[in-house]
Amino acid sequence: MNMVKIVAVPMHKEGRKFVAIFAAITIALAFVWTPLFWLGCGATVWCYYFFRDPVRVIPQQEGLVLSPADGIVSLIQDVVPSGDLGLGDTPVTRVSVFMNVFNCHVNRAPIAGVVRNITYHKGQFLNASFDKASELNERNSLMIETKSGARIGVVQIAGLVARRIVCFVKVDDSIDIGHRFGLIRFGSRLDVYLPEGVSPLVAVGQTAVAGETILADLATPGAVRTGIAQ
Repeated sequence: MNMVKIVAVPMHKEGRKFVAIFAAITIALAFVWTPLFWLGCGATVWCYYFFRDPVRVIPQQEGLVLSPADGIVSLIQDVVPSGDLGLGDTPVTRVSVFMNVFNCHVNRAPIAGVVRNITYHKGQFLNASFDKASELNERNSLMIETKSGARIGVVQIAGLVARRIVCFVKVDDSIDIGHRFGLIRFGSRLDVYLPEGVSPLVAVGQTAVAGETILADLATPGAVRTGIAQ
């Protein structure tokens, strides 16, 4: 195992300017008080770590729906999706993955397809683990349609300290499963809306890994997985 690759994880280019700012402040602090310099060093390392962009092994089986984010599965609910997603008005299962400030924040496409809709909403910055954050917080909603016609909704939701949602794709872009499509700066959540009748293969409290953890399988929509914390 290459320890260098484990420690020196690549950083996403979106983080370069932030690391540079943290480093510049740290250097300035060295002239003020030495303990502040070391605190600044720690903050700079954390900033680099926040914007890390590790390589992931993406499952290629057709019909799999993958987690778009690293974090904890915080909510699984049947809800009526918001109209801007274009998923109809029938309740579907929503799987929420909450990211804290120590999780990797690069977001990956849960499924391959074409981006049919992107809608940005201004809003509040409530704790992203709250259920009402799906409706009240700043968010960016995407709908991806697969070649078989299945439609998946994925929503980037800003959190308590997040102040910027970044999306790298545009309407009508084709996107591969596990493809990097965006990120959210400093604590947030991703919601995935499964097609009608599709059950999740994860449980609340489970740790999810972006681009690797299987949230659902469209080939076996009725399958259900439960879990027990122990």
